[in-house]
Amino acid sequence: MTGDPDDLCRTDVPARPAGRIDDGRCSVQSLARGDSPVATAAPVQRWLLIEQPGPWGREALTESRFDAAAAGPLARRSRAEGVRLLLIRRPGDRLADSGRRWAYVDSRPGREGLWWSVRDSDEDLLTAPWDGSVGEPASGPTYLVCTHGGHDACCALRGRPLARALPAPGPADVWECSHLGGDRFAANVLVLPHGFYYGQVPGDGAELVAAHTAGQVVLPWLRGRAGVPPPGQAAQHFAREALGLLGIDDLPVVAVAQRTPPGAETERWVVTLAGPDGDVVTDVESRPSAATALLTCRATHPAHWRIWDVAFAG
Repeated sequence: MTGDPDDLCRTDVPARPAGRIDDGRCSVQSLARGDSPVATAAPVQRWLLIEQPGPWGREALTESRFDAAAAGPLARRSRAEGVRLLLIRRPGDRLADSGRRWAYVDSRPGREGLWWSVRDSDEDLLTAPWDGSVGEPASGPTYLVCTHGGHDACCALRGRPLARALPAPGPADVWECSHLGGDRFAANVLVLPHGFYYGQVPGDGAELVAAHTAGQVVLPWLRGRAGVPPPGQAAQHFAREALGLLGIDDLPVVAVAQRTPPGAETERWVVTLAGPDGDVVTDVESRPSAATALLTCRATHPAHWRIWDVAFAG
């Protein structure tokens, strides 16, 4: 294999010219099928962002310039504390020689915040408190754009142009980041500290930035909010659309009650949301797609994806 690992999707496919996306790539096929990104946000609610310029391999932390001796202990601590590690770098600055910023992020309702610090060495992160007690709080939204081509080429081909163009207010407000998940929905964006995932973001993302600056979400590309169970994400999305409630804190999930055995082919839930005029109760159904497809560029076997249907109960 040759070339920057950020530029490759599969070891048997040569790198393509920048900006050109092969029709066989997972993001192209997903758009052609009309895959919905709804209810695909990750369950994590706390993050450690580590500025690490330079190329990232498939395993970003261990296949980067991060101190190899500190990588293992740091990964173990993150698993033990339920904190997701993400490498970040400034857009267009992949070959910089230094980058020492890091941030702790909490997206749990009522605790939302992002705090920036600077480390003297990578080992500092092993003992630094991950609780918001150190660092300078961010004053507004921070945008992470997945550009992790070492994991899936679609993330680099679609993510890098978006990261460079995203009209965030300041240079510390938008970053390239390592794998967010949902490769076929590239370009993927995570808006912190509230933890909103977006996919298939088009153009320069100006509408997304404008909405979050005003404290609102953008439904056409919203995947969901981190930490909310998938049925709750689906219910929130449908209810936001039906009721016109786009505030970032609108329609929190009150309860999720499953009506079918876990693992059933078709699963059903009753999801209750807190609305401005009382509870909003929804019936949520999830079933596998009839067709199968290769859902990432690296996939070797076709798979089903989930289809979500939501209706108001009663």
